[in-house]
Amino acid sequence: MISLSVPWDDIGGLVDAHERFLTGARVEADVRGPVLDSWKRCRSAGLEPDRLLVPYAPGLSLDDRFLQAAEPVLRRLTASLAEVGMAVALCDARGRMVRRFGGDRRLRDRLDAVSFAPGFDASEPVVGTNGVGTALAERGPVYVVGREHFADCLQPFACAGAPVRDPLSGRIEAVLDLTCLRDDGDPTMLRLVREAARDIEARLLEQATRRERALLAAYRRAGPQPDGAGTDGEALNRIDLALLRERAEELLASPRGTLDEVALPGGRVATLLRRLVRSADGELGVAVEARVSGGTRVTGLGGTAVVTDTGARDGVRPPKPSAVSARLVTKPVPAAPVTSAPPETVGDILGGDGSRLLLVGEPGVGRLAVLARRRLELLHEAGVRIGTTLDVARTAEELTEVTAPEFADFVAVDLPDALLRGEEPGPLGARTRLRRVALGAVHEESHLWSVGDPVAYVASTPQARCLESGRAVLEPVLSDSGGWKAQDPPRLERTLAAGIHSLIAVPLRARGTTLGVVSFYRSERPAPFEDDDLSLAQELASRAAICIDNARRYTREHHTALTLQRSLLPRGRPEQSAVEVAHRYLPAQAGVGGDWFDVIPLSGARVALVVGDVVGHGLHAAATMGRLRTAVHNFCALDLPPDELLTHLDDLAGRLDRGEGWAVESGLADSGIVGATCLYAVYDPVSRRCTLTRAGHPLPAVVRPDGTVEFVDLPAGAPLGLGGMPFETVELELAEGSQLVLYTDGLVEDRLRDIDTGLDRLRTVLAVAERPPEETCEAVLDALLPARPADDVALLVARTHALGPDRVAQWDLPSEPAVVSVARAAVTEQLTAWGLDDLSFTTELVVSELVTNAIRHAHGPVQLRLLRDRALICEVSDGSGTSPRLRRARTEDEGGRGLFLAARLTERWGTRYTPEGKVIWTEQPLP
Repeated sequence: MISLSVPWDDIGGLVDAHERFLTGARVEADVRGPVLDSWKRCRSAGLEPDRLLVPYAPGLSLDDRFLQAAEPVLRRLTASLAEVGMAVALCDARGRMVRRFGGDRRLRDRLDAVSFAPGFDASEPVVGTNGVGTALAERGPVYVVGREHFADCLQPFACAGAPVRDPLSGRIEAVLDLTCLRDDGDPTMLRLVREAARDIEARLLEQATRRERALLAAYRRAGPQPDGAGTDGEALNRIDLALLRERAEELLASPRGTLDEVALPGGRVATLLRRLVRSADGELGVAVEARVSGGTRVTGLGGTAVVTDTGARDGVRPPKPSAVSARLVTKPVPAAPVTSAPPETVGDILGGDGSRLLLVGEPGVGRLAVLARRRLELLHEAGVRIGTTLDVARTAEELTEVTAPEFADFVAVDLPDALLRGEEPGPLGARTRLRRVALGAVHEESHLWSVGDPVAYVASTPQARCLESGRAVLEPVLSDSGGWKAQDPPRLERTLAAGIHSLIAVPLRARGTTLGVVSFYRSERPAPFEDDDLSLAQELASRAAICIDNARRYTREHHTALTLQRSLLPRGRPEQSAVEVAHRYLPAQAGVGGDWFDVIPLSGARVALVVGDVVGHGLHAAATMGRLRTAVHNFCALDLPPDELLTHLDDLAGRLDRGEGWAVESGLADSGIVGATCLYAVYDPVSRRCTLTRAGHPLPAVVRPDGTVEFVDLPAGAPLGLGGMPFETVELELAEGSQLVLYTDGLVEDRLRDIDTGLDRLRTVLAVAERPPEETCEAVLDALLPARPADDVALLVARTHALGPDRVAQWDLPSEPAVVSVARAAVTEQLTAWGLDDLSFTTELVVSELVTNAIRHAHGPVQLRLLRDRALICEVSDGSGTSPRLRRARTEDEGGRGLFLAARLTERWGTRYTPEGKVIWTEQPLP
């Protein structure tokens, strides 16, 4: 009984993708590739989703041979789906429905209402994307669900379809489809319909081999064979017969060949003629006749070789053509005319003089060719499906998906843990600790190790032997393999009892290194693996090993770049009280890039917020980002105004580019810094003013406490490295609790969405009042980012705080020496009010020195300010642009020690410049 329970939750962006596609918009990010290809074909065919004209053809049928093979499979499939409300449809090679089975009354009525019923055309050019027509168009299995259907009327359904091919010719004979209501859909339907199609193909192959046997029987009934037939070695010896059989097999397989000549030893020439024949019961086949002339006259001798399947199923290897028994006949065969003729009976051909029947078989291809084609198809599928990602584990899974059950019933891939981390694996051999990374199985009762289990093979096992030798190992009969059982006798006895009986172990080798081992087990097919299977297993493993090694190398480089970038990005959150910060960094699908963000405390309780973006991905972009981020920190230490800081950063970027010219010319550099963007903002919690400037970066957003969102009208400026253009600033006053949202362009723009659309969606998401910054980050990423972004994204959300009047004290002082004592007294009184008497002595000394210096060496008004934040901040401002210099006073000097003492007694000190002059500041830790 099959239970389908996967909920309908996988439509994602399909909610509006269909409508956007019809308007000409690009929807690649929201629609699966095969479905989007089908939509494009439907649009090219002129289909309209809301209007379909479905033609009807009465009396459709398939030939009896196909129905005889299909009916038992369809009965079993319909019975297994009886309780899950699913219908089974059989359509011809043009997509017209011939029969429909199963489904409850409600489903059948709804299918009838949309003309998904016998007689109606379900091809893609007629009804759009669906399990029948799209499987024909894609020439392979498809799963279509809900809004993936192009036509509106089909969107309530889920369906899976698979073509059924003639195993000899490869032609599509019919299409098998499973359909249910959308909410009952399950990707498991794809596996069910694919397995049913393969079962029908297997039964068709059995019928083909029976026809070959019927043709041989017809030949034998053509006349009695005399005693002693086949004993003559003078006219046609073994070498002659082998040569004739080889050329006859080529002629048999040729779709158009009719005549061939073979030169035999002794000056003889054999003329081969390919003609259609029909057995007594009407079976159509091909006969190859031979007439030998020249040299010794051949009388009454002919060779017969029949390429035929003896009734074995898949996995049983038939005899090679050279080993097929030769049967000599004495009945003369008339010469066959070279011209084409309608099919004749075997008796008609065996009536002339001088011709002999050399070969009888299926037209065009025999069983050996079928097996060869299947192997080629498997290798082609492996080349297409293995290595679609640069993930080691996923690549191993793709190997198991391709080879189970087409080649083996159980496929296990074991790799060392170091390989999964991208490291170079060391020497592998017996007792090397591996891990089961992938397991493909036809059922779960194998008792083999599961995915994630550690495995260390003992020396006697085929896996350990192949790891040590680097060569594949074939164990055709596992029950006789004591070395294999030695790994875990109780477990592996249960494995044998479950039906597993044959094994091929192949090392995964790439570029001279053994990466792991893959084990192919056979259980469902009774015949053991053979030498041909060993060759195929080695080819499959070789292709997979290259892909796994590529994924390993990518993993190593990706981890290296990611480690570098994470080491360059901020660690933790700096101590500051001006803003409450939340941030996110998401690397792109293509790897790490050059996006960065920073929160940098400044003097006077201010804070700098920085977001930047370096063009490109990989190590070079990450290293460039580290250079620019370090430069921003250094410029912040100088307390430069925002526009001056970006000017210096732009100049540095230009110099770095010019200095790397030799590397670019020699191919050692990936790219320069030109094109990097940056947004720099400084927020002052005392004045609640924020100053912003940008260099080619996206606009910042401000979310007011009431939820109102606006994008700051900030002049763009040129990207870093171009030089020559000044940067402009904008100053805003922000209410306490406002949120400043800074981000890189990967958040709002990609190849499928323009920046205006992205900004509109961002505005909608941000328009929520009093939401914490962490929740804002989550909401923004959930709404704007796809599962696998094409560009890396940095997001910084800062909610502003204010430093209230109760934590700020400020005095305007006249430029007179007597005011120094007044300043000391005022400071002492304020510290007492704040409960910071322990800092009075040091603060008096600092204030005395700074105010005295301002009065003696500067000009203009003098202002003293105390801030009680995470530290006690003392600031003295004046109208001069000159900065004091810290020096050591000589023994005989009368002054010059004040600033030195102030610097030693405080935790930090410095100077920042203002449009009116400068500010000298100090910070002391609070008790």
